[in-house]
Amino acid sequence: MDIALLGGTGDVGEGLALRWAYDTTHDIVIGSREAQKAENKAEEYAAELDSRGTETTIRGTDNASAAAAADVVVAAVPAYHLTDTVEAVAESLDEETILVTPAVGMKRDESGFHYNRPGAGSVTALAAGAAPEGTPVVGAFHNLPAGRLANLDADLGIDTLVVGDDEDAVSTVVDVAEGIEGLRALAAAA
Repeated sequence: MDIALLGGTGDVGEGLALRWAYDTTHDIVIGSREAQKAENKAEEYAAELDSRGTETTIRGTDNASAAAAADVVVAAVPAYHLTDTVEAVAESLDEETILVTPAVGMKRDESGFHYNRPGAGSVTALAAGAAPEGTPVVGAFHNLPAGRLANLDADLGIDTLVVGDDEDAVSTVVDVAEGIEGLRALAAAA
């Protein structure tokens, strides 16, 4: 399966890219607004995996090209960039492409982090509102700690909820998620 990680140069994108490339045979494409940045990160990830004896091909390109080549597109961007990112790649999304968002609406102030519920009800609903009609949208990976995810020496031992209106898309994301060792994906009611 071809998996694109839009914003794959960030911490959540890095963790998911490394884990999928290390634990599965999926083809991984790193996307970024700047193709060169994605290419550089893809080389960095490939070097890390090569140092562990894992031969894999991770490539980098711009977000739109990454989305166009994927079966599953993970918009691994903060909630405040999600709508813009999805709209920028909308021409590459269709009813055969599953759009996944791990973003959570969080705000930080002097007393710490707080949930910031979007007007759409959830960040996954924001993604669905920005995606072309018919594109299945799934929320997953919301609770994964980025640092631990990117540390291939760390055991995960984590459950993650997978939500969405399209049962087939949710099932696919559950299967893809469970390819990551130590991650248990649970389909939840949307």
